Amino acid sequence: MRSGHRSVKPAAPALRFSPTAWAKLIYLRDRGPTEVGGFAIAAADDGLFVEDVQMVRQRCTPVSVKFDDTAVADFFDRQIDAGLAMDRFNRIWVHTHPGNCPLPSNTDEDTFDRVFGQFEWAVMFILAEEGQSYARLRFSVGPGGAITIPVNVDYTRPFAGSDLASWEREYATNLNHEPASRRDWLGSPVTAVEMEANGLQNPREISDSFFDPFRDDRLDDHELFLEGTLYDS
Repeated sequence: MRSGHRSVKPAAPALRFSPTAWAKLIYLRDRGPTEVGGFAIAAADDGLFVEDVQMVRQRCTPVSVKFDDTAVADFFDRQIDAGLAMDRFNRIWVHTHPGNCPLPSNTDEDTFDRVFGQFEWAVMFILAEEGQSYARLRFSVGPGGAITIPVNVDYTRPFAGSDLASWEREYATNLNHEPASRRDWLGSPVTAVEMEANGLQNPREISDSFFDPFRDDRLDDHELFLEGTLYDS
């Protein structure tokens, strides 16, 4: 005899930002010509709800972000001293891409593996200049795996207003601009199509001058928009 109960399929995971955290991330993205990175601060009761995004000292180019290791350790210490559980501030890596391509570069993948690979789960989130985004949830429990997940701004919880002065201080204090080297560009999502169009058969043949037209406008990598795409207004 049937019990009459219907099974309920669990909701798919999604990365959600408070309106304030989303506004801050857009401000940091648009503040300068380089990528910008930070750690998401998640809600105590929901590891995929981002309440804030906080920067640490970093060296940034138009195609890369490199955190200062000492600054990362200091950031972790401050969060623990403030009473935050570890999984609230070290599971979601947030960074931006100039241009309209949100896809992770080889450098992004290496950083995600090196910094977040030891955790049971972690998220890499990328917000591109024109609003496209990419979010991938990776988990190592059981057989492990990874899925792209949707992204949205969640207005159902209380949120604070903007704080432009504080955001500007955070940006100015932590970000060190650097020009992109040839090695940086080789780690970015430059496709074989663009290389072939410029008569280049081997990545090692690429000179710095090849990338000059793209330094202020990132290649679109065929405008591949994955499941986590979100357009901001």
